[in-house]
Amino acid sequence: MTALLEIDLDAIAANWRALDAMHAGHTAGVVKADAYGLGATHVAPKLLSIGCRHFFTAHLSEALSIRVLVPGAMLAVLNGILPGEAAEFSARGIVPVCGALHELALWRAEAQRRGEALPVILHVDTGLARLGLSALELARLRNDSGLLDGLRVEYVMTHLACADSPDDPMNARQAAAFAAAMRQFPGAKTSFANSSGMFLGPVFGSDLARPGAALYGIDPGTERGRNPMRPVLRLSAPILQIHEVAPGESVGYGGDWTAQRPSRIATIGVGYADGFHRSLGNRATAYFDATPVPLVGRVSMDLTTFDITGLPGLQPGDRLTLIGDRHGPDELAREAGTNGYEILTSLGRRYQRRYGGA
Repeated sequence: MTALLEIDLDAIAANWRALDAMHAGHTAGVVKADAYGLGATHVAPKLLSIGCRHFFTAHLSEALSIRVLVPGAMLAVLNGILPGEAAEFSARGIVPVCGALHELALWRAEAQRRGEALPVILHVDTGLARLGLSALELARLRNDSGLLDGLRVEYVMTHLACADSPDDPMNARQAAAFAAAMRQFPGAKTSFANSSGMFLGPVFGSDLARPGAALYGIDPGTERGRNPMRPVLRLSAPILQIHEVAPGESVGYGGDWTAQRPSRIATIGVGYADGFHRSLGNRATAYFDATPVPLVGRVSMDLTTFDITGLPGLQPGDRLTLIGDRHGPDELAREAGTNGYEILTSLGRRYQRRYGGA
């Protein structure tokens, strides 16, 4: 008996449509990290079928895995281009997001080799200090237009650092820095907001928004406790065994949970090897229908234990819901001390996956 991960492609499509409706420009689909762990080869074609024509991955290998599934769409790689990759980018019609002058040099050389103009997205750093052209590199571009010879700038983009905190002054500083940088590229199309940024107002609008996590039901964090996105997945696992534990007896490695009453402890075949984080020990909650079921003891590699004393009718084979409508990735993330992004991208390979809405 295996754990089951059910993924609702129609819900992902509904989230994309809702985001697209609130944005004046185009709306991309960010499908990096295997569509945040939910399966890019399923998600990308679904988004293409409802009108999405711009896709982003993090790595070239990710883009190559879906190129044939999104024919005619712009497919761009956020992490840029490495030595030796240019020919593959150009041959497969994949656009590098260049955030450094040495990347532009690699892509410019490929344009010269092919004898044609190649599309590029320029990434400008406005304060995240991670990827992107620095102020010094922007100045060099401004003083030497030849650095873009043979390249056709499709978009100029930046990435927000604090968009999930609407009142953070960093948002306004980045908006001002991006506006200043864009004066160097008159008439160029822009790509600004990520998932949370799309909820920050018109200042953060652009020609191309880049939602990722919100597509997959993660709370953008901008509506003060109300998640406007539809849930898109359910993770459940069958009970393997039930143990009767007497008061004073412990459960699991380290014995750091001790029964205070006669208890029924259910074991399921999900553990940290499946992305069910070890930090959830003695903290997480599963559900059986509408009833919460506390996790007791530590999460081990392949197994986790839950106290089902309050549900005397449960038997081996009955399923507990680990992620669902009542307890989504964000709720599980709070119990684990992380965020919903990490919960989704940690989902393991041992789950049976079932796609609805394909």
